[in-house]
Amino acid sequence: MQALKSKITKALPIGSEVETCDNSGAKIVKIFTVVGSKTTKGRVPSAGVADLVMASVRRGRPDMRKQVVHAIIVRQKKEYKRTDGSRIKFEDNAVVVLKDEKGNPKGTMFKGAIAKEVCERWPAVAKIASIVV
Repeated sequence: MQALKSKITKALPIGSEVETCDNSGAKIVKIFTVVGSKTTKGRVPSAGVADLVMASVRRGRPDMRKQVVHAIIVRQKKEYKRTDGSRIKFEDNAVVVLKDEKGNPKGTMFKGAIAKEVCERWPAVAKIASIVV
């Protein structure tokens, strides 16, 4: 995992239910923690594009349901600013489920576009991505 150059707006707080965009077997996951986030006491941590989160599978295949998984956020509705000055936003929030903390995705194909920041930070996800925006 590498550092990001752009300041990404954190748009997904803890408790958010997000769709997955891969073929891992999970359909909807609920974020319950953001790995490596530091906040002040009493503030709810939030996650943005390219952040590593831990989530529980709410809907999906019966063998995947009620499991705790690591996931990476690849799209968010809230717009954020890139270093070149452009702003970008997607039409939905989406995550990719991981096999392990290293960043290896569980699925073998992704539906939809994936943010450029994710590909810079997570090379294993970039290998499988077909559309990078």
